[in-house]
Amino acid sequence: MSEKEQAFQEIFKANSKKIYHLCLGYTCDSDVANDLLQETFLKVWQNLDKFRNQSMISTWIYRIAVNTCLTYLKKEKRAGKDELTPNIIENRAEEVSEKNEQVETLYKCIAQLDENERIIITMVMDEIPYPEIAEVSGISEGNLRVKIHRIKHKLTELYNQHERL
Repeated sequence: MSEKEQAFQEIFKANSKKIYHLCLGYTCDSDVANDLLQETFLKVWQNLDKFRNQSMISTWIYRIAVNTCLTYLKKEKRAGKDELTPNIIENRAEEVSEKNEQVETLYKCIAQLDENERIIITMVMDEIPYPEIAEVSGISEGNLRVKIHRIKHKLTELYNQHERL
């Protein structure tokens, strides 16, 4: 096995779970999330020798994943498909076990956020350090903290609306 293959396997093991959750946060569909995960890591493999260590490799991979997800959503929108149809949300909800109704409700609420809010809250849930989230999202860390506070408040409101139904 070459050094590149070995390095890639380590990178995949360390980052694939987080990238899958990121893709799932964008699409609310596990099959599509898996496809986007594979597409992301294909791009990582193809460009691994171009990575210049100017940031953490996980930050670089997140940026690739975000761009891959946004490209996918733009194509879906152009094809006339609604990115968050009720069927997709219901399919995602069915995948979560019945005993985790709160988690199910949380994913439904996250699905209602705009794209940037979804990526940020998904990274927060994956316990990505704030400086890394700030770099991926392209905003200052101070602005990020305010944004996270607002997203959490918005999610709380959405969650409470679901609970009343």
